[in-house]
This record gives sequence, structure tokens and C-alpha cells, in this order.
Amino acid sequence: MINIIPAELPTPKLHEYLLGCVAPRPIAFVSTIDSKGNVNLAPFSFFNVFGSNPPTLVFSPARSGRTGKTKHTLDNLYEVGECVVNIVSYDMIHQCNLASAEFEKGVNEFERAGFTQVPSSVVKPPRVGQSKAHIECKVKQIIETGQGGGAGNLVICEVVALHVDESVVDENGSIVPDKFDYVARMGKNYWARIVPEAIVEMPKMPDATKVLGVNKMPDAIRLSNYLTGNEIALLANNTHLPADEAIEAAKNLPDVQQAIAANSLPQLVKDSIAKFDLELALKLAMLVK
Repeated sequence: MINIIPAELPTPKLHEYLLGCVAPRPIAFVSTIDSKGNVNLAPFSFFNVFGSNPPTLVFSPARSGRTGKTKHTLDNLYEVGECVVNIVSYDMIHQCNLASAEFEKGVNEFERAGFTQVPSSVVKPPRVGQSKAHIECKVKQIIETGQGGGAGNLVICEVVALHVDESVVDENGSIVPDKFDYVARMGKNYWARIVPEAIVEMPKMPDATKVLGVNKMPDAIRLSNYLTGNEIALLANNTHLPADEAIEAAKNLPDVQQAIAANSLPQLVKDSIAKFDLELALKLAMLVK
């Protein structure tokens, strides 16, 4: 392991390590307006949802690492405490990157990057027409974490309106990740695209008072040399160890008999885990010698 002491590194190098470790990060494409009515648009990857009651978002327009100057977004928020957080998808990634350039104050990045301004329903700043989701916010608090280059400014916002494109929701009104085509920021010049193959659906965790846990797995499973830590954890999601009769019934299944004969039972266990058939997988794992 490389041991890093922040105080011993120059800020740009520390910044590189931090963004390389904490990734991927969602992108807040923030539109603001100043007291004279000038519109600004800029992306920030120090961003997340922070609560739902009240609905709260946070993001940080950090000071320039080169000059220590504050971003126009932050200046605008002090003048007009409202903003829209527009969510970025792959079909607008290069326009978003173009809008991140350090234009002079008063330049409208909507125009420079070719975005469409859409009036908001509650706040003054406009929404990005090309975005699949717009979150209108009012600023509750801004916390400065420092004065030097790279210092953060934690903007705490309350959501006052939310708009979601119908193309990314199902018949129940729930957002479908496969349809959104999200992008995210990583370290240096790297971005991530959340394609369907990258989306992992996790089984719902059972009641914590009932879940077995890894420590209650039989040693043959817990200390297994064919299962990964993740696979053992999935088996530990079961609420109870199977009875001997259930294990014997599983042993007599045709595909299990074939796997035993071919000495491929461990692979059948792994295949069952991959299909999230965890009850069967645990039975089969307890048959592996």
C-alpha cells in the first residue's frame, strides 16, 4: 500500500489521488443566475443526494486549484440562492464538458455549449432542455471549508421541484437505470458511462435479525477456496441453514447428480449464486467435499 499524508503532498497531486479513489461520482450540471439576470451553467462532481425529508442535495463548487478564485456558480448562489441541478446522460457528455471551460463572467454556457434553456417552475435559473431530469433547488446553507486553491464550498440545497423525462420511467413511474444512460466522473480526464452491463441488481437484504451472516457459515463454505468473499456473503444472506432432508433432496436433482459425476459441483454452486438462487446454492455448497 502507498501511504499518503495529505499535508506532505501538493494540492494538485492530492486532488488527483482523492478523485481517483472516490469514483465514479455523479455529476451535478448546475444552472444559476446572478442578480443582473446573467445565466451560468457548470458541472460539478462533488455532488450527491443528502436526504429525502426534507429533500436535500449537496454539491461543492470548489475554488480553482490554480488561482484560488471562486467559481461563478458560487458567486451567483450568494447573490440569488437558487439553482437547478440537471442530470447528465451520455448523449450530452461532450456539451457538458464544453460548458466546464472557464469562460469569463457573464458568458452564457447554455449558448456556448448549444443547450436549450427551459423555464423552471419554481426557481429563477433555467433548466437544461437536453437533460432527462431537472431538480429545482433553493439554497439553505453554504459552508466554506477553506480559502486556498482547491478548497470546497458545501452548498446545501432543498429540492422544491423535480422534473423527469417520461422516456426513462416505467409504467409505475419509476426511473429505469437502463434507459437513463448515466455518466459519471472519475479521476483525471476519465469519465464513466453506466451501460446496462455495468448495472448490478442486488437481492433485497432480509431482516438483519434473521440473516445468517458469514460467521455462521459452515467452515467448508466460510473457508472455501473456490468461492469469493462476495459469493460467500451472498450465501450468508440466507435466513437459515438447510435441513439434512432438504440437502439430500437437492442432491437427487438430475443436474446436481450430473455435476457430482463430472466433479463440477463447485461450478454449479457458483452458477446458482450468479442467478441469485441463494437457497439452492447454499444446499449445493453444503454438498461440496
